[in-house]
Amino acid sequence: MLKIAHSPLFCHPLPANHRFPMAKYQQIPERLISQGVICHDNLFHPILASEAEILSTHTAKYWHELKTLTLAAKDARKIGLPMSAELIKRERYIAHGTYECALYAKNYGISLSTSGGTHHAFAGHGEGFCILNDICIASNLLIHRKQAERILIIDLDVHQGNGNAAIMADNPKVFVFSMHGKKNYPFIKPPSDLDIELDDGTDDTTYLHQLSHTLPTIIDSFCPDMIFYQAGVDVLATDALGKLSLSMAGCERRDEIVLRTAHQHGIPVVVVMGGGYSPNLGDIITAHCQTFLLAKQIWQY
Repeated sequence: MLKIAHSPLFCHPLPANHRFPMAKYQQIPERLISQGVICHDNLFHPILASEAEILSTHTAKYWHELKTLTLAAKDARKIGLPMSAELIKRERYIAHGTYECALYAKNYGISLSTSGGTHHAFAGHGEGFCILNDICIASNLLIHRKQAERILIIDLDVHQGNGNAAIMADNPKVFVFSMHGKKNYPFIKPPSDLDIELDDGTDDTTYLHQLSHTLPTIIDSFCPDMIFYQAGVDVLATDALGKLSLSMAGCERRDEIVLRTAHQHGIPVVVVMGGGYSPNLGDIITAHCQTFLLAKQIWQY
């Protein structure tokens, strides 16, 4: 059965001109249900990540500042979201949702989250709309609990996952692969296990050729038994922050390459949403919903 993590949404007002599209988290499942792609039974509400689970990845100092809302103003500005108890609680749901998705993926082949992909969160600080690093928390829990041995993070968000790269830098059991804009945020990029930097304006042909030739090689050499796929849709030509030139069809083909490759190799895969900042919210929702539909088709749910 296709299981999809849908973390509780809280009232969290943002300035009218804020570029973070909070509304997408509600509209993705609504559209999937209205189009008959999923039903309510496919959705599950994750539990909160415990303090011990958070501390598997984040420093005690940083977690204390988050839970007590004593994060310094300059550190909160790096994150770019107004701090609140509700926001921290939501981050804990998202983090554990990604871990729960991994457990479902082990049983059903694939599981997705309607959120997640907070790859700019470091062990000791957050930035770029990211507070707790859900993929790294989930990866560390899987390894510590002997539920996975070799994890591949495929990060195709347009922005390099600097938090993923830094946290997993010395972990031989996790391979971080990132394809991202060369001249885009973050401007200081800690090295991943493999980084492919893309020029501004990179189109479907160039992007898809690079991905289709690189991914099988990584899988054949690293032999992962779990994949986390960050399926950010800020690669679209319409994205306000992306600088690449993928079409909607190109973004769909990108997802298909990743998901079919995982399916062909029999590797469980967890999909998280990552970024998307097109001015038309409908473009963001359409691109994300394509990913869910592909998962259903490829695994024949």
